Amino acid sequence: MQTTLILGIGNTLLKDEGIGVHVLDYLRQQYPQDKNVTFMDGGTLSLTLAADIEEHDQLIVIDAAQLGEEAGSVRCMEAEEMDAFLGAARRSVHEVGLLDLIDIARLTRSLPARRALVGIQPLIMDWGEEPSPAVKASIPAAAKLVTEVLERWRHSSSDRGGVLP
Repeated sequence: MQTTLILGIGNTLLKDEGIGVHVLDYLRQQYPQDKNVTFMDGGTLSLTLAADIEEHDQLIVIDAAQLGEEAGSVRCMEAEEMDAFLGAARRSVHEVGLLDLIDIARLTRSLPARRALVGIQPLIMDWGEEPSPAVKASIPAAAKLVTEVLERWRHSSSDRGGVLP
């Protein structure tokens, strides 16, 4: 059985910037624990998270992302689409840190072949412990996307798990 790291990213003191952590907390409360799934609050990112990524076969990152859509819009990008998004002009709010983590995992040959970014379009990136109403309302939809990806990966007949060579 593949192990999955679900990594919520963000600063919960900055309204919508902390949405990844808020979705992670929702997932922890709404869905049963699974010994093959690790929920981790990645905060505002740290290169020390590279070791946590390396210890898992699959990776799902939840983060505020500049999608160029209405506040609260949610989009899931997998594998190469995720990589292209992080490397393009439209990036995660934590673009350098997340991109650095992906690059470290690639260089150490520990980048999971199955990886996804669930991005939520922020509205307000200012002081405050609660997301804006539109972004807060997107929490269940973002959590649903995470669980759908996880279930699809579990039931996938192709053997894309593991790490990239």
